[in-house]
Amino acid sequence: MDSPTTPSSPPTTHPSIWRLTLGFLLVGMAWGLTTPFIRLAAVQYRPSPHASLSSPHLNALQKRLYKAWFTVCDLLRNPRYAVPLVVNLSGSVWFFLLVGKTGM
Repeated sequence: MDSPTTPSSPPTTHPSIWRLTLGFLLVGMAWGLTTPFIRLAAVQYRPSPHASLSSPHLNALQKRLYKAWFTVCDLLRNPRYAVPLVVNLSGSVWFFLLVGKTGM
């Protein structure tokens, strides 16, 4: 009878050391170059007034939650904050992909 054959997996190739070094340098640049812009935009942030925050029907916890929600929404609508944040977070994704490829 025929002997069962097991499918062989293709050989895994690891990226070269130069490619990994370049990748980690680009990730470091994405983190290091965007952090000052994120901080500057956060420091210069002035909250816009929201009528729902001055409602007498809200307790202190609800006001804090609404204020946090409005702050996050306002910051993400601001391109001076959102664009560096997206670049910074994409650097984090690339970092985990690079670490996964190296097998660290």
